[in-house]
Amino acid sequence: MNEVVSKIGTQTTSEITSSDAQAIARTILDGFEKHYHRFREFSNEAMTCFERADWARVGEATKERILGYETRVTETVEILNKHFPGAAKNARWWPDIKSAYITIVMNHLQSECAETFYNSVACRVLHRDYYNNRNIFWRPALSVEHLHGSSPTYRSYYPPTHGLRRCLLQILTGFNINNSFQNLRRDIRRLEQTIIKHRAKTWKALPSHQIQVLTSLFFRNKAAYIVCRIINGDRTQALIIPLMQDKSGKVFVDTALMRDKDVAIVFSFSRAYFMVHMEVPSAYVNFLLSIMPGKSQVDLYAMLGLQKQAKTLFYREMQFHLRHSQDNFQIAPGVRGMVMLVFTLPSFPFVFKLIRDRFYPPKTSSREDVQGKYQLVKFHDRVGRMADTLEYSNVAIPLNRIDPALMDELNATAESSLEIVGENLIIEHIYIERRMEPLDRYLAHASSPAMRRRAIRDFGQAIRDLAGANIFPGDMLKKNFGVTRTERVVFYDYDEISYITDCNFRHIPPARSYEDEISDTPWYSIGPHDVFPESFAPFFFANQQDLALFKEDHADLLEADWWNSMKEDILAGRQTDVFPYPIKRRFSVRYGS
Repeated sequence: MNEVVSKIGTQTTSEITSSDAQAIARTILDGFEKHYHRFREFSNEAMTCFERADWARVGEATKERILGYETRVTETVEILNKHFPGAAKNARWWPDIKSAYITIVMNHLQSECAETFYNSVACRVLHRDYYNNRNIFWRPALSVEHLHGSSPTYRSYYPPTHGLRRCLLQILTGFNINNSFQNLRRDIRRLEQTIIKHRAKTWKALPSHQIQVLTSLFFRNKAAYIVCRIINGDRTQALIIPLMQDKSGKVFVDTALMRDKDVAIVFSFSRAYFMVHMEVPSAYVNFLLSIMPGKSQVDLYAMLGLQKQAKTLFYREMQFHLRHSQDNFQIAPGVRGMVMLVFTLPSFPFVFKLIRDRFYPPKTSSREDVQGKYQLVKFHDRVGRMADTLEYSNVAIPLNRIDPALMDELNATAESSLEIVGENLIIEHIYIERRMEPLDRYLAHASSPAMRRRAIRDFGQAIRDLAGANIFPGDMLKKNFGVTRTERVVFYDYDEISYITDCNFRHIPPARSYEDEISDTPWYSIGPHDVFPESFAPFFFANQQDLALFKEDHADLLEADWWNSMKEDILAGRQTDVFPYPIKRRFSVRYGS
């Protein structure tokens, strides 16, 4: 790259030559390739971490991988500003730069991600007035279908020819994990039984019957996932095989997931990001779409750790939807947030959240504090219990699509984040999340006692899972939790979130007198990090029947001893097992150890 830029010098004229455009395009692509090379190195390191049970390093690597993208963009912008200062001053250069870039990424194996990296660089250099398809990739320029890497994306195994057990043996041993298996024969037998159980009564093997397996493991938390699809005629069935380790480091198959709901939860928006070594990411996305047609490419790119690509696709989807819909943005239903102003477009399954200029009492945190909390969640393991958030700057919304009540609320409480440019409202900084039914509204409208009971129990399990990941939600009112379409309870209000290890969990001291008991103020001192779990009950459930249901499974969450025990485990480096599937699905539960 240095040889390329040295030939250009400090070109500042209003025109650009073909060789100049190619040199700038090459500089941007070099920045992307440096980023993606490091991205794949992190995925390779995930295998080593799994083999060594180095779970702490997995968390560090995840954070470093996220930060790496912005680092590469910043480096590339600095090179452009130093060697091509005219690029920042002359928007007329960028159509030629974009054309040159398309030429050199024509057969690139990550061309869609390379386009997004180009956009990130160009948007840092250009004024937003020039964010259009002539200068950036507002629409994709290249197709990513049928890209072929240096090796196949998946391997195929043929049970009619080699037998199901032999195929399963080849699948389990085909990833060259250095750890030995705890009991390979037992695991194969259990996998075989599960696959046969999920076959229809009239099932028979057709000539096309095969098991296709992605060539890279999916690493997350303390598990490595083998991702497969079973083909038989025109039917495609998912098969997800989680591998885990025992205390001696031996690997075992924890379960086999084939139900659509179970598979969807493993790859949900609350569980990004996996570490996956991918040469052709679009091929992985297409494979996953074939077994989860209800997912979008936005979901899957984010789940694979390519959040910037997910953001690009989401923004395109939103603009397309706005063009083909007529409803207006409006204040989101439910209890109004004291920190965040939340609105939605009813026909689009997302909510838009921006930080208010002034927070309603008793909230005392600052804008910077809130942004820091969302950053914490971005870098942290969300264990399937915290919603993924897409963060944007300078989002344009047509003024004629904003409900008057919402516009009044925006002007009254978030004016500093707004700018009107022509026919658009520009929002300086915004968070976008998948829309969920708030837990309080879900319980108020639950159609059956079983639905209510299931949601209450999963609410408690969500708190346990978060605690196991060293997360204390802070404000644990039901309105801050949502229910997903797979009926899973997920936390989504982050302005009071903190680490368990930063909290001081205390018992409430006995009252000294009757006056203490009836007093509106506590009779005991409360430090800035003190938490009293015994006081949680009325915040969780005012309805005593609901509270009784909660206590059946989660009474210990109302005791300081449980929280202190969890804190001690985290400080000692003992990471809790968090399963993205029902415990009853585990082979150890179903069949016994």
